[in-house]
Formats: sequence, C-alpha cells, structure tokens
Amino acid sequence: MTHDPELTPKFHPELTPSVEELEAQERRLVFQQFTHDDAWELGSLLVEMARERQAPVAIDIHRAGQQLFHAALPGSTPDNDAWIARKRRVVERYGSSSYLVGARHRAKGTTFEESSRLDPDAYAAHGGSFPVNVEGVGVIGAVTVSGLPQLQDHRFVVEALEHFLTKR
Repeated sequence: MTHDPELTPKFHPELTPSVEELEAQERRLVFQQFTHDDAWELGSLLVEMARERQAPVAIDIHRAGQQLFHAALPGSTPDNDAWIARKRRVVERYGSSSYLVGARHRAKGTTFEESSRLDPDAYAAHGGSFPVNVEGVGVIGAVTVSGLPQLQDHRFVVEALEHFLTKR
C-alpha cells in the first residue's frame, strides 16, 4: 500500500478545534464495517505516515476488547503504550475521541481530571484515541496514537481515518 504524499498535509500549529468541529469529525468518520483486515490496512497506513514524518509514535487498534494492531516506531517508549491504554479507556467509556472528551470539560471551565472522578492513572482525556464507529452498530473500538503533542496525535489519527475512509 502506498500513501499518496499529496494527501498528507504536514502538521501546522493551527487553532485548537472547537467542540462542534470535533463532534463533526466523529459524525463524518464512520465505518460501514470494521474487520481484522481493515485494522491491518489502517494500522499499516498509520505506520507508513509516521515513517514518512519520522514521527516517534506507538499505534494501537482495538476492537471489542481485542488488540488487532500494534506498532512501536523508533523513538517511542513504553510510556506511549501506557498513554495509549489510558486514552483508549476514555473512548471506550464515553464513546467519543479522547481529545473531544477533554475539550468538552475545558469548554465547561474545568478539566477531565478535576470533574470526571476517574483514576488519572487509568484514564486520560488527551488527544490521540478516536472511536471506531460502525454505522448502525455504534462504537466498537478505538484507533490510538501516542508520541506527539496531544493535538497532533489527534490530527494524525483523523487524517489517517479520512484517507482510509475515502478509499472505501
């Protein structure tokens, strides 16, 4: 699989997206189905994109409690795996991206850590985990990246999902 560099914008320090923009991403990025092969293709795309950018990330795809894909690229550390687990738990609990969950709390003038009453060693509402939402079924898993600043982790996953889903 070759990733088209023309479809790969580089990270830019743009304005932080609003809650409405983040919710629109989730409405748009919905799968018709999500198989083991889909997880492999999407994970491979994420690895290819990360290698092109020399991004020091770990990548994880879970479905229904099962890890279907995992890769740790040069520069990533065991801490990235811990962040992946914490961000993924937020998606599994709330059915929304980890970044959106954090943004909703910030929009209310608080933080996830202050108001969720969840163990911060188990849950992190930081960017990088995005729900695998199947049309007519709902959220069945998560695609997670860790290793970049949280907004870049989020955008990296969204970019890969947009590319992956437009090829369907």
